[in-house]
Parts: sequence; C-alpha cells; structure tokens
Amino acid sequence: MRNKKAAINTSRTRAEKAKAKAEYTEVNKQVKRSIRTDKRKYVKDLAMTAKKAARDGNIRQRYDVTKKPSGNRRKPERPMNSKEVEVITNIEEQRN
Repeated sequence: MRNKKAAINTSRTRAEKAKAKAEYTEVNKQVKRSIRTDKRKYVKDLAMTAKKAARDGNIRQRYDVTKKPSGNRRKPERPMNSKEVEVITNIEEQRN
C-alpha cells in the first residue's frame, strides 16, 4: 500500500497519476474491508469468551473481557519515593 501511495507522488504524467490513484483506491478498499472483518472476528471472539466465562461463573474474566474493547487499560502515573525519601516524578527513573 505504501508503494502505491509513493507511486502517486512520483508519477510524472496525469495519466500515470490517475492510474496509480485508481490502483491505490482499490488496494485501500481491500485493506479497509479486511480491517473490518478482522475487527468483527475479534469482537465475536471476545463475546464468546465472555459468554463462556459467564456460563462458568468466572466473574473476573468476564469483567476483563468486557473492559478490553474500551482500551482504557493504562495505569495512572503516580509519584514514587526513592530509598532516600525523595519524590520521583520522572517515569524513566521510576522504572529503574
């Protein structure tokens, strides 16, 4: 797809540009279509997992599966104390 995009930008004549643009739009449609089908399959798999967890009575797994599509899984950044009782606010220093 990137090659098709580059071909549009590097084409010298209008005919070449039109041909490259048509090829790019066709490839772009195929990519978007495959993304949609992959997303539907992913959501369907999550729903099946949640259904199985509900059937088995596994509330923790069901909760995790229902929270997964939202994408809000980052932990909040909090200041830490070092061994010398200094507050560390830099993320890289906290990880070390």
